[in-house]
Parts: sequence; structure tokens; C-alpha cells
Amino acid sequence: MRIVQHSACTTCKVAGYCHAAESKEKMIDVYCDRATDYQVGQQVVVSTSGQVAVKALLWAFGVPFVLLMAVLLAVLLLTGNEGWAALGALAALVPYYALLWLWRDKMRQQLVFTIE
Repeated sequence: MRIVQHSACTTCKVAGYCHAAESKEKMIDVYCDRATDYQVGQQVVVSTSGQVAVKALLWAFGVPFVLLMAVLLAVLLLTGNEGWAALGALAALVPYYALLWLWRDKMRQQLVFTIE
């Protein structure tokens, strides 16, 4: 399914001159038992549960923030060097996001959109 995401100000008269008035096209997978009931181009309402939204937010922002802060503080306490602490904290995110990428198929099964 293709979704066009518009910013709130796309209908503004000066939207062509403003970078805040962006439009992005996104692709999502929607699983539905009655897929034959819908045609290409038909407008539908896509939703997900609150639990799925919380999981997505935790994986995308919560866990990386906690990891970043934990490594930052640990390296700062061990070395006393703020530069090394910052580099170590940023470097700690690389394996985390690599793991997310490796587990993307498993996560795709948990982060499900449905048609109302």
C-alpha cells in the first residue's frame, strides 16, 4: 500500500517556498483477509493498535536513547574523556541498528497495519 504523507501546511499559499511544506510517499504492507474486496486506487482507512505504536516507538527511539546514555556515562566514568564517551555512545548505536535491520522480517510480523 502506498501512503502519501503531507505536512499540515501543504495547502498554504506560500508552501512552494517553504521547506516545512513537504510531501513524502511511503510504502507499507497491510495484511487483510478480504484483499479481493479492494481495488487499486481505492481509498481506505489504515490503522494499527496502540500496543504496536508503543513497540515501534520503543525500538526506534526508547532503546537507542537508553543505550546511548548508558554507554556515554560508562565510558565517561571509565576514561574521564568526554570525546571518547561521545564517540563510544555513537558507536554503540551501530550494532543496535544492525540488529534491527537483521531482525526486520521478524519485526514486520509484529508491526501490523490493518484496513478498517
